[in-house]
Amino acid sequence: MSFPYKLVATDLDGTLLRGDDTVSERTREALAEVTAAGAAHIVVTGRAVPWTRHILDDLGYEGLAVCGQGAQVYHAGEHRLLTSLTLDRRLAGLALSKVEAEVGPLALAVSRDGLDGEVLVGPGYRVHDGPLPYVFVEDSTEMWTAPLNKVYIQHPELDDDALAKSARQAVGGLVDVVMAGPGVVEILPLGLSKATGLSLAARRLGLTASDTVAFGDMPNDIPMFGWARHGVAMANAHEELKAVAHQVTASNEDDGIAVVLEDLLRTPGPRP
Repeated sequence: MSFPYKLVATDLDGTLLRGDDTVSERTREALAEVTAAGAAHIVVTGRAVPWTRHILDDLGYEGLAVCGQGAQVYHAGEHRLLTSLTLDRRLAGLALSKVEAEVGPLALAVSRDGLDGEVLVGPGYRVHDGPLPYVFVEDSTEMWTAPLNKVYIQHPELDDDALAKSARQAVGGLVDVVMAGPGVVEILPLGLSKATGLSLAARRLGLTASDTVAFGDMPNDIPMFGWARHGVAMANAHEELKAVAHQVTASNEDDGIAVVLEDLLRTPGPRP
């Protein structure tokens, strides 16, 4: 059984994972067929390693994963961090002051660097219900006492798209700003993206952008789609991502990844 790509890159939330944080049996089987046909599978997620590791372990996933919006390349089989890029905390503080000068006070959370880096949540920051661990801090200065991968920002009135747009305009060339999911706007090191992390991971496997089909659902997947040969947006994807996708598949709840992979496995002939 042949497969036209050597690398399958999948986002996690809203893409590989269903709403209950599980991966369907159909999608597991499709990915197993793809890897049996000789392709590599790399998870590419905005989650940092501590929020990703348990899912990879549950999947029996032993390959490379790109975590933290590209900041971390993680070897799941060895439970080892191969690369990690941190956010300059002084630049982040300056960027935050510029954003707040434009839109008013923000609620903050931060993701600390490392295999066991905690997510610290400050006053007023709204967290999602679910199993992911975090630590509330009353004094926001605690957030800045150790190396960080990213800063999460929320606004009491602006929606995610409006906040991301305003923040991007305010920070100029200090840092990057991405909208990674509902209620998740992030400040990252300048130039960091899923594409940069994926390119590093692919290089370790001797693979390139032309070997890659990528799946995603949010604007933070846009750079990955720009890098990969073929980008597939989920039916539930943000309109900004659909606008740059080569293809739109079924939703994450309806096995959208499996639909595409099964077609690629069973339909002979060249692909775009």
